[in-house]
Amino acid sequence: MAQDPSAAPAPDAPCNIAAALPRLAAQAPHRVAMRCPGRDGRYGQALTYGELDARSDAIAAGLARRGIVRGTRTVLMVRPTPEFFLLMFALFKAGAVPVLVDPGIDRRALRQCLDEARPEAFIGIPLAQLARVLLGWAKSARVRVTTGRWALLADATLARVEREGTGAAPPPADTGADDVAAILFTSGSTGVPKGVVYRHRHFVAQVGMLRDAFGIAPGGVDFPTFPPFALFDPALGLTSIIPDMDPTRPAAADPRKLHAAIARFGADQLFGSPALMRVLADHGAPLPTLRRVTSAGAPVPPEVVARMLELLPDDARFWTPYGATECLPVAVIEGRELLSLRERTEQGAGTCVGRPVPPNEVRIIRIGDDPVAEWSDDLLVAPGEVGEITVAGPTATDAYFNREAQTALAKIRERLADGSERIVHRMGDVGWFDADGRLWFCGRKSQRVETADGPLYTEQVEPVFNVHPDVRRTALVGIGAPGAQRAVLCVEANAGVPAGEHARIERELRATGARYPHTARIDAFLFHPRFPVDIRHNAKIGREKLAAWAGQRLGGAQ
Repeated sequence: MAQDPSAAPAPDAPCNIAAALPRLAAQAPHRVAMRCPGRDGRYGQALTYGELDARSDAIAAGLARRGIVRGTRTVLMVRPTPEFFLLMFALFKAGAVPVLVDPGIDRRALRQCLDEARPEAFIGIPLAQLARVLLGWAKSARVRVTTGRWALLADATLARVEREGTGAAPPPADTGADDVAAILFTSGSTGVPKGVVYRHRHFVAQVGMLRDAFGIAPGGVDFPTFPPFALFDPALGLTSIIPDMDPTRPAAADPRKLHAAIARFGADQLFGSPALMRVLADHGAPLPTLRRVTSAGAPVPPEVVARMLELLPDDARFWTPYGATECLPVAVIEGRELLSLRERTEQGAGTCVGRPVPPNEVRIIRIGDDPVAEWSDDLLVAPGEVGEITVAGPTATDAYFNREAQTALAKIRERLADGSERIVHRMGDVGWFDADGRLWFCGRKSQRVETADGPLYTEQVEPVFNVHPDVRRTALVGIGAPGAQRAVLCVEANAGVPAGEHARIERELRATGARYPHTARIDAFLFHPRFPVDIRHNAKIGREKLAAWAGQRLGGAQ
């Protein structure tokens, strides 16, 4: 069983997410831990728990011989193949620190992330090794390993590393709860990506909280369309079926391939972004084997939730957890309850993200953009008032790597009655609690529009207009100086709607907005051909880019 998430381990207590793997390998060595598609799309690659444990042991020992040991920061740029999972567990076992960066982010931001991480080792596919040399990535890396067949631009191949470590005793995984386990860079969808410092206790607590929140039991078959989430599956005793798709472009996934794999292996669990859920919802084919579907990364449109529930068995559950790279899970709501609140969302209440996941303590504080060093109850807003969402709990991370200023903006130290301290993470989101203890998400704090008549929040404005039958989605942006911003609604029409219809749609949107005091304040409507979205989930709208575009269109400063 995973560690009790409510119990904070001592900083030096033994703690490692890979510790569950040897135990599961001993209990069920022949159970398949994961299946991955080959280049031809066929699922010929499978790893049992016994193989995953033994081979990751060998790789950990081989890496140790080359100097990748406890504390070694190691960039990992490997596709979601068996090599990725073998390497991740090998690094965890060795006590090394994998550094994960989304490969699809802007090249300049990617280089900045790698420079900040100051990696001592670089493990990647041949293309990543070539980019490292040509683009000057990770110059600090003294050890370089490639997953390719030949050690071009690297010191060794992964196959050789594994051979060298086979039969050798793996390095002891004597990591403590407070030891750094990984550095995971955020997607950067609302700014420059930041390296979130994960300690081993954070990963172990996540496993326990996810298990308890969703009632996950060993033996299930998971279909994680966002590969990093597959890393939790071995610790939960699940079999992972890695989908045949580009994980950075879920909106472009082929639903026929997804359905075929789900049916072939009897997947009963699925994780995916809202963009992936829309792909399945639009495809419209039933998903009879699934019993648990989880979607995160951005709010899931109500029509997608409704359609997915129609496609799932009656006893299946559609969960939409709320959280962030820095703190996950925070709260959760099931699809049927979410739909029961749809009318309130479409009238401007925000999007309900459910109740906090125990043992999290979620509190709402006054909105501000300055650091808060110490917690005080004076920060709290009145019940029902919109403010910034904060979380204190076992998965709340405590720092960004080499980003002291950003850490100060996002973290508050709180002294407890027993004299101990904990970190309160500022989510950077705004929201409020209703009388039933449910948390409502109202948007990103940085994307609020500060007009002369008061603030407007994206998730309280956009759903009001998204109900229009000819509108795919909308985005609220502000033009001008905060406190006197002009509120602009960017509109992306449905595919096939001609530009000649835009004037009619705008009139109808204005009439809809006039029904509510807050949306009646929208000053301008602009039609955009295709919204920019984030690389990780293809769901978060790039409102900063839209604001710059709107400013140019309207001739205003941004």
